Amino acid sequence: MTLVLDASVFFAEMPVEETAWTTPSVVEELGDFHAKCRFTALAAAGLRVREPREEDLIRVDAAALRTGDAGVLSGTDREILALALELSAVLVTDDFAVQNVAHRLGIETRSIRQRPARAIKWRYRCSGCGRYWREPGECPVCGAAIKRKLK
Repeated sequence: MTLVLDASVFFAEMPVEETAWTTPSVVEELGDFHAKCRFTALAAAGLRVREPREEDLIRVDAAALRTGDAGVLSGTDREILALALELSAVLVTDDFAVQNVAHRLGIETRSIRQRPARAIKWRYRCSGCGRYWREPGECPVCGAAIKRKLK
């Protein structure tokens, strides 16, 4: 089994015995000493770091639009999803939005400390007039904020 690791793995004491990958943007997120030491140890044990393919990033973006998570995914989130898609790997993350998009793409996920997320679809509703829209932002009818709601 191949794993793609999110930054949360490096902050936890989760054992990683399988072949593992991550992205350069995840490595850049490792700010504290413990996480950097954990990365160094896993790299010495065979952890590989690489960028995902552009075509897989495009597929991730399309899936995130369909689930309603596009507005909350970071660049790093997109990259780990794309890498997991490319490698047909299990994605290790506690991020619910990442797990939701992974479910949509058929990527198996593994949680670290939290319960696994279930697949959900978001809707966007104006906080002023109550109309539903396809994306967050400002309501073109009343000008209030359009917020993400569980469908």
